[in-house]
Amino acid sequence: MTGRLDRRKFLALAAIGAAGIAGAAGVAGCGSGNDPVVRLASGEVGGFYHAFARLLAAAAADAGTVRIEPITTSGSQDNLAMLARGEAEVGLALADSSRDAPGGVVALGRVYENYLQLAVRADSGVRRAAELRGKRVNLGAQGSGAALTGERILLAAGLDPATDVIVEHRPLRDAAAAVRSGAVDALLWAGGVPTAALEVPLRMRLVDLGELAVPLRQRYGHIYDRVEIPGNAYPGASSIQTIGVANLLLAAPALADEAAAAIVDLLAGHPDALVPAEAAGTQFLDARSLIGTGPIPLHPGAAAAYRRRHG
Repeated sequence: MTGRLDRRKFLALAAIGAAGIAGAAGVAGCGSGNDPVVRLASGEVGGFYHAFARLLAAAAADAGTVRIEPITTSGSQDNLAMLARGEAEVGLALADSSRDAPGGVVALGRVYENYLQLAVRADSGVRRAAELRGKRVNLGAQGSGAALTGERILLAAGLDPATDVIVEHRPLRDAAAAVRSGAVDALLWAGGVPTAALEVPLRMRLVDLGELAVPLRQRYGHIYDRVEIPGNAYPGASSIQTIGVANLLLAAPALADEAAAAIVDLLAGHPDALVPAEAAGTQFLDARSLIGTGPIPLHPGAAAAYRRRHG
């Protein structure tokens, strides 16, 4: 599948993605009144997960029916571990990371598409992932979804992550600074488009990953899509093809049915408030895709809410 980033389509579909993210809010504890408190494991500061979680918390506070407490994390794998340990009730994760989630999770919705972005210095000679051999590459922060997906990207490009490249795991802002200074040759980031920290095209350039979609799907199944980052996503940059991975909003199985359903209803009514300015290019999925969570079953409360809305 080839995805196109379109602002009008994005805003229209944000409502649908918001409904899926809602599901988590049901059950953790009590706030100052009778509102349940839900801890939402999000992501790094400056990334889409973190920005979305903050907007979701603000929308919930305005509605006054639930309190969302975002937790800053390293990303998908960190979030899944927190769900398993009972340190969060809800978390965002890439679909590939979610397949082997520890402790079992249920899904509240397939929310939107994350874009894998391989960034190098603007003056770098690297034009393909295969040309990273012998280079120092940052594959996302430790605990992020990019740490897992990045190794798969390298393998699909014919590289052994253990021997053919020097792998690092710095947080996004540190990694971007290291690429700009020349301390790191490339970084892989899974997130929204544009990502301001990448400084494309002024000081960094994105590498086309489109050729890796087929080998990734052959190795790991249909969880990877070929998507387009158009030139206008980063003003002045050239359009490229890259890899898209669906994001899931996940919950611990103990989340109450009533809570999951209540937040689906809440977020369906606040779509315009859930579009992070720093990731305005992220492609939300349509209503038919929202319940398509693959091998991760829907939370019963979320499933009931979808049936009430869509029959």
